[in-house]
Amino acid sequence: MSMISKSRVGTQLAKCSRSFTTSHCRFAKKSKKSSDSSDDLEEVVKKYHGENVTYGELSKAQKAYLDRVIRVDQAGELGANYIYMGQYSVLANKYPHLKPVLQHMWDQEIHHHNTFNKLQTQRRVRPSLLTPLWKIGAIGLGASTALIGKEAAMACTVAVETVIGGHYNQQLRVLMNQYDSPIYDKETGEKLAESDTNKEIETSPEIEDLKQTIKTFRDQELEHLDTAIQHDAEKAVPYIVLTEGIKLVCRAAIWTAERV
Repeated sequence: MSMISKSRVGTQLAKCSRSFTTSHCRFAKKSKKSSDSSDDLEEVVKKYHGENVTYGELSKAQKAYLDRVIRVDQAGELGANYIYMGQYSVLANKYPHLKPVLQHMWDQEIHHHNTFNKLQTQRRVRPSLLTPLWKIGAIGLGASTALIGKEAAMACTVAVETVIGGHYNQQLRVLMNQYDSPIYDKETGEKLAESDTNKEIETSPEIEDLKQTIKTFRDQELEHLDTAIQHDAEKAVPYIVLTEGIKLVCRAAIWTAERV
């Protein structure tokens, strides 16, 4: 992966991280402006984050998008799990110094996969109909690139994690910009009036948890990318052909898993 591409990925990560930080800062500033004392501020926090509010239902379009997010992310993490399984089975004994590195990345992918399996069950989202194909293709991709050499296996990781990192960033942009939910007072059932304060927290706890999960997983995927570069991914021959080919396959798999 070129240094320019790596810089762009890092820039995306920084922008998304700053978005979360900026949002919380705006909420803090606006809350202070609307309160005359620390007691008032505590009441505002209690009002909007305590047990006195409830969130409105998501629209059908929002629910459909969430189902797609969970379906494709579950399929993607399943694929990543099996890619690392294939790499580990070939490289662990041949390159003992890589064993803990591969195991660490694989363990994180297993956790990602299990997390989305749980979300899929909780929300009753059907899995991709091509799940058996994702398993066979992923373990084949991981094992075949590892058989070429450790550099090719690391180049595969760079390509896969670049696509996944960008995909997670796109999902975060949608969830941050299109998932405001009306807030209601539990005691009266009335919708709270529009204000600068409640606009900052018009995101249901469920959506907020999903955003944080995706953000954490994206950061870990990009750490895997950096790890692969540190372990000679760019020495793979032919690097550009290999990585661009795998990126194309990954993008096609994402498009298909969202829909099938």
